[in-house]
Amino acid sequence: MALDKATVARIATLARIRVAAEEREPLAGELSGILDWIEQLGEVDTTDVPPMTSVAAMTLPMRDDVVTDGQNRDVAIGNAPRSARGFFAVPKVVE
Repeated sequence: MALDKATVARIATLARIRVAAEEREPLAGELSGILDWIEQLGEVDTTDVPPMTSVAAMTLPMRDDVVTDGQNRDVAIGNAPRSARGFFAVPKVVE
């Protein structure tokens, strides 16, 4: 996929990045190269490859799932800017 200077200017405007006019042509070439590389990745057959959550093969330590009372409700609510009747008070967000 080849990008031109006008497309680079449009992308820069949408991203709110100032790109000088003399930088647009080289940037268009670099971005086009990146998009070509991404298109090549789309051609790779990954049907038998399991999804990864990390580049390092490891398992995370598990802890017991224990229900607690949150230690102390009054301490937690004391950190809130506003509270009402033992609950956090938040502004109404439904329009």
